[in-house]
Amino acid sequence: MIRSLSIGAAVLLIAFLLLSVVSRNSATAAVTVPNPVVDDALASAKGERTLVVAGGCFWGIQAVFEHVKGVVRATAGYSGGSAKTADYETVSSGTTGHAESVEVVYDPSQITLGQLLKVFFSVAHDPTELNHQGPDDGTQYRSVIFFSDENQQKIAKAYIDQLSQAKVFRRPIVTQVVGLTKFYKAEAHHQDYAVKHPDDPYIAINDLPKVEHLRQQCPDLYRSK
Repeated sequence: MIRSLSIGAAVLLIAFLLLSVVSRNSATAAVTVPNPVVDDALASAKGERTLVVAGGCFWGIQAVFEHVKGVVRATAGYSGGSAKTADYETVSSGTTGHAESVEVVYDPSQITLGQLLKVFFSVAHDPTELNHQGPDDGTQYRSVIFFSDENQQKIAKAYIDQLSQAKVFRRPIVTQVVGLTKFYKAEAHHQDYAVKHPDDPYIAINDLPKVEHLRQQCPDLYRSK
């Protein structure tokens, strides 16, 4: 993942990525993703439940879910590997089993698991890219839903089947559905990175369009932060 750039390098990056990343984001934004057929009902009382997902750089995934109604908090981190390798530099090697992930804590009386997954598949990332998102390559950028119980597993698999059968995407969905072992919170400087650094070329090109797509495609789920 490209973290910091000189002005000259940033200009070159923008010129190079506008043709690939921005066009990909535009194509993704044009995809109409249906509501899940299999889903939870809204809870009758306030509470907190947790969903952990991964789909490329955690900066963008966190930024999207922080703008979703009913989300209490979204935290960047790592899932899929061990505690001893749960740091950015080691995870970036692509050999740890970790994926850059986001822990989404939400109020089930305001939003359902299926609605969160709709956001995940429609605007947060491209679920057809294998070990790759935009300019980022490696297994640490894979698409994953880390389920914490059988209900989450059931809803996630049913939704993937629904989207696949409806041929919503032009290519096969490669999102993994695997059990969550542990979520490790990322370093402090990675938290709310998109909010703190909106002028970073990486954020401006890759992540801010995702938040705008959320506002446009899912206005009933969008909130300003």
